[in-house]
Amino acid sequence: MYTVHFDQPSHIHFIGIGGVSMSGLAAILLQEGFTVTGSDSHETALTDRLEKAGAKIVYKQQAENITDGIDCVVYTAAIHPENPEYAAAVEKKIPLLSRAQLLGQLMKNYKIPICVSGTHGKTTTTSMAAHVMMAADLNPTISVGGILPLIGGNYHIGGSETFLMEACEYTNSFLSFFPKISIILDIDADHLDFFKDLDDIRHSFRKFAELLPEDGTLIINADDPAYKMISHDLKSCVITYSTETAKGDYTADLVTFDKQGNATFRALYKNEPIGTFSLQVPGSHNVSNALAVIALARLLGIDAETIQAGFDSFHGTNRRFQEKGEMNGVKIVDDYAHHPTEIKATLRTAARVPHNNIWTIFQPHTYTRTKALLPQFAEALSLADKVVLADIYAARELDIYGISSRDLQTEIQKFGTECHYFPSFDEIEDFVRANAQPGDLVITMGAGNIVQVGEDLLKK
Repeated sequence: MYTVHFDQPSHIHFIGIGGVSMSGLAAILLQEGFTVTGSDSHETALTDRLEKAGAKIVYKQQAENITDGIDCVVYTAAIHPENPEYAAAVEKKIPLLSRAQLLGQLMKNYKIPICVSGTHGKTTTTSMAAHVMMAADLNPTISVGGILPLIGGNYHIGGSETFLMEACEYTNSFLSFFPKISIILDIDADHLDFFKDLDDIRHSFRKFAELLPEDGTLIINADDPAYKMISHDLKSCVITYSTETAKGDYTADLVTFDKQGNATFRALYKNEPIGTFSLQVPGSHNVSNALAVIALARLLGIDAETIQAGFDSFHGTNRRFQEKGEMNGVKIVDDYAHHPTEIKATLRTAARVPHNNIWTIFQPHTYTRTKALLPQFAEALSLADKVVLADIYAARELDIYGISSRDLQTEIQKFGTECHYFPSFDEIEDFVRANAQPGDLVITMGAGNIVQVGEDLLKK
């Protein structure tokens, strides 16, 4: 496998350089003096930022982009062998690395690589940890799967030996990494287009935990049913956390919520109080995320006062219960939730916020996920007062699975929840505009482009 050394800068070419993760990796290499080229389908703010930093980008994927001077070609899971650039690299016998493999190679150049993994909450927890570490002046290099205002994007090039990053389980990409500290937030049934079942997912997380060296540390959520299977007999140190008193090394009690749904709680380590912390993001699930961050911070030698300073400055990332504005007295919020567990967490958070009716405008994400988890989606969405469904967002899939949003509508209505389906965003917007009342809370929800609905409601 091609090896990336910061002290030996080379020429790296990215197929699909404008992706959230790919652009961050390209930026790190540019900072380290590498020659970076790449291709993508269209220009974006992320590609503009890279070009200003020195990357040369062609907005067409073609064989001619693969020149003899390239030392390595990096590609994402969306790139297939018949892609002209991939095929040209094979023909020229230029080494190829997947995005995950490159990320793993980069991690070897840092003294303390930190991976935040789990089915849910990775972006929020990574971002929360970034705020705490920046408050402590650690200045880590950061790679996060969302736009974090603190760093003005999805990556930050730090000046320290610490690398903080999200670690995604999809296609087992996190098994290419070399962490010193790993966080496992939870393990749930998802990405069932790749994994066979929940046991298969748990098996992958176990293998991920085994990547840690003997002087490494796993921070794991003891509220997850599989945590003992994941952490049993690891050669590394294991630290647990739990929202249930005395269940983990780090726990929380005396939890209260303000009118915005933000929590204040006392944190304990092995039943001894270590401080009272207040969050600026809503929801009980963020108490759990915060405990993981507290465990990480204390491992890095950060004191309670600095941890709170980081929490004070963290007001969330884009598309995580993000308040977008008001339309005639109707509050519009956007959220990335696209799995039943995430939907439940979001709607329970919404229940703590002052409201009359909670509207959920939901766009299912992928046919396979919708079909595999149809009953669970219906149960989760039934927590809303009114549900409006958009068509399924296909993402990487074809419509060959015999599932539609109408099927989900039927299941939701079985719970007695008012549910409507419209095939176009214009129809959804017209319906909500005509029926939502002052004091209602409208949440656009999903991992696709449903955010557009809320933004259009606020414009008109």
